[in-house]
Amino acid sequence: MGRILAIDFGVKRTGLAVSDPLRIIAGALETVDTKRLESYIAQYCSQNDVSTIVVGKPSQMNGAPSETMRYIEPLVGRLRHAYPDKEIVLYDERFTSVIAQRTIRESGIGKMARRDKAIVDRVAATIILQSYMDSKMF
Repeated sequence: MGRILAIDFGVKRTGLAVSDPLRIIAGALETVDTKRLESYIAQYCSQNDVSTIVVGKPSQMNGAPSETMRYIEPLVGRLRHAYPDKEIVLYDERFTSVIAQRTIRESGIGKMARRDKAIVDRVAATIILQSYMDSKMF
């Protein structure tokens, strides 16, 4: 059983998180320029045992897909093609950015550091991953 890699996709930047080998704890990994995302994933997967890739599925409050899905669906297709041996999962990411911002604020990180959107992206990816892992425990 390999690690789980989570993706909080953004048009400009994408946050990544990864589980520990036992799939118990989610940890922030990196924020990458979205243009480099697929090459980053390829390099990461070649150096680490990843068996599942969870991609945040953005939805509007009414449940309809958000505008970003037009980028995410082709990405998921490319990932499934590139990694037929890995499970590729879309997982609801509603409110993760809001939760990430609140978590960062409550963590005591300074005001200047909180303005770094890359931190929010990594924390949001971590929240997506932890939520996904929690949903699979029962």
